[in-house]
Amino acid sequence: MDRNTFTGLFLIMIILAGSFYFLKPNTADVKKEQARIDSAKTADSLKKIGINPIQKDTVSAAAITPAVDSSALKGPFGTALSGTVSNSVLENENLLITFSNKGGKISSVQVKGQKTFNGKPLILFDGNQNKFGLNLNAAGKVINTNDLFFVPTKTGNTLSMRANYGANQYVEYVYDLKGLSNKVGFKINLVGLQQIISGNNIGLNWEATLLQQEKSIESEHRYSAPYYKYVNGDVDHLSVSKDEKEDLAKGKIQWFSFKQHFFSAALIDKNGFEKGSLEVKIPTAPGQIKFYAANMQLPYNHLAAQSYDMEFYFGTNKFSTLQDQGYDLEKQVDLGYWPLKYVNRFIVLPVFNLLERFNWGYGLIIFALTILLKLALSPLTYKSYLSMAKMRVLKPEMDEIKAKVGEDNPTLVQQEYLKLYKKAGVNPLGGCLPMVLQLPLVMAFFFFFPNLFELRGESFLWMKDLSTYDEFIRFGVKLPFIGDHLSLMCVLMTISTLIMTYFNNQVSGATGQMKYIGYIMPVIFLGVLNSYPSGLNYYYFLANLMTFGQQFLIRKMVDDDKIHALIQQNKARPADEKKKKSKFQQRLDDYMRQQQQQPKK
Repeated sequence: MDRNTFTGLFLIMIILAGSFYFLKPNTADVKKEQARIDSAKTADSLKKIGINPIQKDTVSAAAITPAVDSSALKGPFGTALSGTVSNSVLENENLLITFSNKGGKISSVQVKGQKTFNGKPLILFDGNQNKFGLNLNAAGKVINTNDLFFVPTKTGNTLSMRANYGANQYVEYVYDLKGLSNKVGFKINLVGLQQIISGNNIGLNWEATLLQQEKSIESEHRYSAPYYKYVNGDVDHLSVSKDEKEDLAKGKIQWFSFKQHFFSAALIDKNGFEKGSLEVKIPTAPGQIKFYAANMQLPYNHLAAQSYDMEFYFGTNKFSTLQDQGYDLEKQVDLGYWPLKYVNRFIVLPVFNLLERFNWGYGLIIFALTILLKLALSPLTYKSYLSMAKMRVLKPEMDEIKAKVGEDNPTLVQQEYLKLYKKAGVNPLGGCLPMVLQLPLVMAFFFFFPNLFELRGESFLWMKDLSTYDEFIRFGVKLPFIGDHLSLMCVLMTISTLIMTYFNNQVSGATGQMKYIGYIMPVIFLGVLNSYPSGLNYYYFLANLMTFGQQFLIRKMVDDDKIHALIQQNKARPADEKKKKSKFQQRLDDYMRQQQQQPKK
């Protein structure tokens, strides 16, 4: 670069620097321009909310302020009607609970340590499938707090959600989650609203759609329903098989529960809801089990600060866990009808809990439980077998009576049979009565195993989950009577029942229709029990094998020749005819005599 070029560039730089310095705006001009820009932005904001801007270079603070927080512009809870959705979390060893500031509600509950049938985290309800709020008649308008935006404040494991109405006027939800607990403390505070809220009651609304958690959606439908309990009443529930809505107006309601097969979400009011209603619907969308809705009434006394103390329960339907919560929550577990529920509650369940202490696998526990049951019933089994053996020995003489009297006079045949029974000292009902006495225990297990949470996810042999069916064959399509699969344990149970029927017919000497009815019933049960838990079919299979073993031993102990000799001795006793008849026997003889005296039609 030569000297002339350098000199020219240097002079240009001096001129530019001088121009920037002498022509720059002063501080007053900068502030004036900034005010003009701010004024333009404010005018645009006012236009968006429906206010005409003042046509000046600047807008006064007095003209802007009413558009920011005036309840006259947005109505009751004006500042809480809009906002940005955010979540808060409370967590302990048992639960992971997500809260939404939209509605200040629990939006999601995860039960820790539990999985769905396909291995996903177990969520009781989630997101928009859950609605919760108070219906407030405020300033002549019904406001549902589910639509308000709350301000969260978290302190440790306590979360406060507050929706402001005005200065020192608000609705507040306070949630408290203790360690190692399935309960969430829930407190509602209404502060400074005594002149705002009208009426003497406040409505509490909770709606939730329960999603499929178990492999058998039929079982979840079968055992899922909303439950409730009056303060001084017993636990009851709505229909498990159809849509239903019920008004609860017989007294204060202690709690209500959205019960699924193995899990529940319940709301407990320590003082009791005044009244309310529950509703259940069966949705048609895939993967959805039930839709529940609860509408409860809380008393409102127009106090300056009014509170309601409640508790949520989120967790399993394990009988002992529910029992620990109090309030008879364990009565949600369906243990059967009377008297079956008492058999399960006071006999089967305590024995099961005792066996659990040995830390065996649940397959072995069921095996031991079946052995104990069969030992307890063995005297009745022996009497039943002995009575059937006596009837078998008498069968040739009964056939002679039938041939002598003729089949066209069944009344006379039965009367002659009764005379034979009386002479031989045989009770024709002796084989039935022991079986009837065993029936409550046998039937109790039909309700016990399907509702036993302890079996959920527990495997044994090829059965991956004893709380649901085992898939030996999956057809891919749903077939009539049998469904879309075939359970191997159910097949084994059916085969063992057919074998038992065959041997029972040999013992009792059954003929005709009675002989074949015994073979039809196991086939029917195959279709019924195919979708029931493999643990239940496993129990019935073991019971059949053990009954067969009992009968085999009893048959070795009972000698038909000795029974026949004893019967002949009884027949030879003339004093038998002089024995005083029982009232039942007298009525039976009178009935037979009347039937014999009637002319043939």
